[in-house]
Amino acid sequence: MAEGILGLGSGQAASLNQELIDKLKTAERAATVEPIETSIESIESEKEVFTTISEKVEEVLDSIKIFDLFVTGGVTAFDQKTATATGDSVVFDAADVSLLNEGVTTVDIKNLAQKDAYQSNAVDGTTKDTALTSLGDLIINVAGVDTTIDTEGKTYEELVSEIDKINGINASLEQVGSDSYRLVLKSSESGVDNKITITDSGAGNALGLVGTGNEANHTLVAQDMKALVDGIEYNLSSNSLEVDGLKIAATEEGVSSINITKDNTTIETSMNTFIEKYNELVALVDEEVYSADSDIADKAALKDIVNQIKDKLFGSYGENSDKSIFSFGFELSKDGSLSLDSTTFNAALDEDLDAMKDIFIGSAENKGLGTQIKELIDNMGFSDGVIGLYESSMQDREDVLNEDKENAEEILDAKYTALAAQFGTYSAIITQYESSFSGLSLMIEQSTASS
Repeated sequence: MAEGILGLGSGQAASLNQELIDKLKTAERAATVEPIETSIESIESEKEVFTTISEKVEEVLDSIKIFDLFVTGGVTAFDQKTATATGDSVVFDAADVSLLNEGVTTVDIKNLAQKDAYQSNAVDGTTKDTALTSLGDLIINVAGVDTTIDTEGKTYEELVSEIDKINGINASLEQVGSDSYRLVLKSSESGVDNKITITDSGAGNALGLVGTGNEANHTLVAQDMKALVDGIEYNLSSNSLEVDGLKIAATEEGVSSINITKDNTTIETSMNTFIEKYNELVALVDEEVYSADSDIADKAALKDIVNQIKDKLFGSYGENSDKSIFSFGFELSKDGSLSLDSTTFNAALDEDLDAMKDIFIGSAENKGLGTQIKELIDNMGFSDGVIGLYESSMQDREDVLNEDKENAEEILDAKYTALAAQFGTYSAIITQYESSFSGLSLMIEQSTASS
């Protein structure tokens, strides 16, 4: 006998459940939402690739800056200098050697500047900690200013504290033996103008700072540095001076010199660095442009980055626009990479350095290769530049996809929320019919049994 008419009596209401709704929703989501999610993931991958390319463009920019007429500090690859020093009487330094004048600077240190320094007679620990009595005042003059200190009732430590308050003087109590201490006074700065004068008074004599027989306790006598720099005499309170941007620190008496010369070796080194970064950029872009698996959506824009640089790199320069990089040892291989013939390049440098500088640096009226490439790459990052526009395009596409995904999710949720409600209604109706059919089925079975 059949179990039911159109399935009635077979428990069909139970099949209209949440599990079925979830299966239907998952299947439809795979067809409507997941493709959008895949596109969003592709843009994230595209962003990563483009970031790598943008960073490589930035490396090209950094490498060409030294050939830019308007480089920060104004020192291009053609303005680099090197310094060679001889002698031990001074230490030479400069914030930027390239800014120094070429030639030899000779320094003859006649004597070094030094501080004034005094020490007291040595005393033992007991005396050090005992209050002074009947010594009188201690009169100290620094830079023409007298200071009078009353020593009465003060220990050595307290006396040091008072002296140390005087501007231009450093005072301390030094242990110079196992049970031996001295009061030490030093001028804060070197030079005659900073000397210390202690009046030949009762306190000064009693402490051993001044007076007959205490001359040796004036351990250093203030003096200025005396030097001849290229024959010009200097008398300074410190052991340092600066001449035309060259910092000179005297260390001992004697003669030293420094020779500043042009350093053209950095030109070739810097040019090879630029070539290396340019080749890396070309290889990276070619890999994405010609790869079937690339996540880059607009390969034409990507090629445009390199093509714009190539237009400048392979352009014509010079006063008559009749020179190119290939006139100076640059070579182009079949794969589009650049190389530099060192012999040809350096021969051109030796022959006419100014002409080379005109080609690669240029002037405000006729900008050279490096200056133009630097300006070009700078402009690429602006909102209307090729890099800026591509970044904006990726962001716009991602925003649209995220909005599409959100709308698709909302439509899907609304649809299956309504379907769940319908399933609930249908399940109640089917259950009612199945209940009625169950009674009918019983009556039929009883009628059949009695016949």
